[in-house]
Amino acid sequence: MEKLVIDGGRPLQGAVRIEGAKNAALPILAASVLAGGKVVIENVPNLLDIHVMLDILRSLGADASLTGRSAVVDTQNVNTSEIPETLMSRMRSSIFLMGPLLARFGEVTIYQPGGCAIGERKIDLHLNGLKALGALVTETENKVVCQAKRLKGADIVLDFPSVGATENLMMAAVTAEGITTISNAAREPEISDLQLFLNRMGAKIIGAGTDTITIEGVERLSPCEHRVIPDRIVAGTLMVAAGATRGSVALEGVVPAHLTSVIHALRRAGVQIAIDDDIMNVVGVGRPRAVERIVTSPYPSFPTDLQAQMMVLLSLADGLSVMKETVFEGRFKHVHELSVMGADIRVDFNSAFIRGVPRLYGATVEATDLRAGAALVIAGLAATGRTVVEQIHHIDRGYESIETMFRRLGGRIERTSNVLADRIASSM
Repeated sequence: MEKLVIDGGRPLQGAVRIEGAKNAALPILAASVLAGGKVVIENVPNLLDIHVMLDILRSLGADASLTGRSAVVDTQNVNTSEIPETLMSRMRSSIFLMGPLLARFGEVTIYQPGGCAIGERKIDLHLNGLKALGALVTETENKVVCQAKRLKGADIVLDFPSVGATENLMMAAVTAEGITTISNAAREPEISDLQLFLNRMGAKIIGAGTDTITIEGVERLSPCEHRVIPDRIVAGTLMVAAGATRGSVALEGVVPAHLTSVIHALRRAGVQIAIDDDIMNVVGVGRPRAVERIVTSPYPSFPTDLQAQMMVLLSLADGLSVMKETVFEGRFKHVHELSVMGADIRVDFNSAFIRGVPRLYGATVEATDLRAGAALVIAGLAATGRTVVEQIHHIDRGYESIETMFRRLGGRIERTSNVLADRIASSM
């Protein structure tokens, strides 16, 4: 297993261009099944999750490749609608294929998806929505079979604005007979990007970005080309890192409107942010200020995917901050790791009370999930001394060579094997 070795205490400086959004690229790759031909998707990040999705598409009979940032997927010869259990267990986002496969073949077989252990994430919303569209759903202990000769439009009200369920139901409904309305839909920018992609293939969808999405079913879709939006979570991670290390970082190719809540929270913490079209200059001036209360919630509120990173900044702030997590109940596992580095954090149910300390100290810590891992990297960059982050395969699911990204900004960070990392740490 590999580790990241970080020598902290150096302000990040420089400019970096933001890669394409993983959370937009994955459902778009899944939606390519609907076209029955060759789809070209640009600005695709080179990530572990992307390669797992391409492996799944190939297992279904598609030709799928990623060259540089360009993914080419030809689904004309897809010949099965059963997703292999071994591949589904590697990535939760494999669930996105349920809607497209059901729409195209009238049947789909899935197994329990994998992913980060950040709390309970049932697929009931997906299944209930498909049932509303007319699918017959048969469930066993770890297997789900959905069947429908042709789905029929319906009015669907989601109990929670789930991003995954919203996207899955959009893809299932594009060729359904009649009109489908999804109420209490998630509003994330990635959903708007999926709508744009599907409409380019010939779908008739309006409303993405609001809480009501309307889909008028069409007979068939055709291949197209599409460019994925920039990754707002990667951008937010870098913004927090600039503030935590008291650096000055220019983010290029961003959509500031996708980061409104993050910009607001960072400015409350004293981080300076200047916006010029698709460029944001982020400067950490002195010690951060405590923020009385930040609550994670579905978009456009503060994203749960930046909660762990923001906690690092607040752990260095002057005063007491409160972070409340309302999306996933198991997303405070990084608190123990930050405490090992000297952070003063107390957790009470779904709230973390963070009393800022003047500095963090290097230590050996473990990435418990994707975003927790990114937070620990930020902590290591800001800390005094050397930090070793283990279990970094989680980080690779959402950040394209995170060490290269931070080295471009002057961070002293290296990826190494266990043996070499242990040797380095023991020599300190």
